[in-house]
Amino acid sequence: SGYVSNRVTATGLKENTTYYYTYLNNGKESSPAQYRTRSFSQYKILFVGDPQIGASKGQTTSLGDKLESDTDVNTAARNDAFNWNVSLNTALKANPDISFMISAGNQINKNVDGTDPGNEMEYAGYLWPEALKSLPVATTIGNHDATNRSYTFHFNNPNPFTAEKSPTTAGNGYYYSYGDALFIVLNINNYNCADHEALIQKAIAAHPDTRWRIVQIHQDIYGSGEDHSESDGMVLRDQLTPIFDKYDVDVVLQGHDHSYSRSYLLQGDGKAHAKFGPVKLADGSFDWDNVADLATGKKYPFYPKEGDAAAVAANKYFLDQNHCYTLVGNGSNKVVNPQGTLYMTANSSSGSKFYNLISTQQDFVAYRNQNWKPSYSVISLDGDSFRIDTYSIIDGKPVEIDQPFTIQKTVDRTPTLSASANPAKAGTSAVAAPKTGDDKNILAVVLLAAVAFAGLLALGADYLAKKKKASH
Repeated sequence: SGYVSNRVTATGLKENTTYYYTYLNNGKESSPAQYRTRSFSQYKILFVGDPQIGASKGQTTSLGDKLESDTDVNTAARNDAFNWNVSLNTALKANPDISFMISAGNQINKNVDGTDPGNEMEYAGYLWPEALKSLPVATTIGNHDATNRSYTFHFNNPNPFTAEKSPTTAGNGYYYSYGDALFIVLNINNYNCADHEALIQKAIAAHPDTRWRIVQIHQDIYGSGEDHSESDGMVLRDQLTPIFDKYDVDVVLQGHDHSYSRSYLLQGDGKAHAKFGPVKLADGSFDWDNVADLATGKKYPFYPKEGDAAAVAANKYFLDQNHCYTLVGNGSNKVVNPQGTLYMTANSSSGSKFYNLISTQQDFVAYRNQNWKPSYSVISLDGDSFRIDTYSIIDGKPVEIDQPFTIQKTVDRTPTLSASANPAKAGTSAVAAPKTGDDKNILAVVLLAAVAFAGLLALGADYLAKKKKASH
């Protein structure tokens, strides 16, 4: 009749050290689980997009078969958990020295309250892989995570930005540091960009001197998928682009469109553009067929009907206003002290659901791919170099699908702001989504994922043993 969520935080961990932990389940102590820290100065990160356990329900397989839309036992959650486990094992076998994992969001598919059995089956499937007992995870809130409390029951994120004026039910953005990098995780299911700028300011004030600034978001404001990249995915593009410029963000990691793309280095064009937000309905939900101009309230359609000249013109206005960027650099895959921001959009890491690429490749896209295979990226990071390699899993083996992209830095960052700077105030602009302790060592706060997962894994394994797309 109740729901119990346990959280543990481990602090003071040292690099290149092996630790062991146990947990109690119904009064019985588990066997010791092992966790090994890696170097804090030179390390690898596993970057994955949209595991979305349960999303294969009702989808068509590569063999042309359609999966059941629903069953007493959640077949989709079982199948997706199996493939998710294969993806993690494949990535870690090829890269046993991974320090932690970043997920771009949508850990699960059913965006309903955590007391729903189907929702908990999907979380059990997400947490089932044995690898997650020893792999810290920094998750992002996706649109399938945002509207219910289940996300907060399963994760214990560091430095949550509780000053947000428009948080979603799933919680807040947060930040963490690892070595010489600052990671800022924005929950852009909250469409209030004043909240996001205030979080970025707070994170940088706490860690002003890190060489790298990396942002995690779910919706791909610069992506190339057919389903989202020119509709709800880019609603906040013209607001976030100048913010990322202002705070000198190096890389933005995205998901949402279940397809892979890598941008050129981008900056804002410095021009005035209309700002947009979602259309909120009377029941508190959103109208995902339209977007609203924040200044005028006028609606613009995402999907104009053929032959409706007025709707086509309105959609063109929305798209034109979001051409708010300029391409910088020479398009090389290896850049030194560059201007601009790299935007990476991850494909599905479990293979639970894929989307087509949009028919015309946008001019900001350097490379894109949709081969209908699970994929992942490996980020190699130190004080001087950021490198990202992306792989698909084909016949059980990783196959590189894009050229490596490398950023090298030979000069220190010009300070953006310090702890003494006047902070931005949260919640002073934009549209609110429906309301449905600083870290000193990131391992102290990220390990909580591995520790908290352990007990859930045992419960999840038992739970699974017993028992046109879903975009919004």
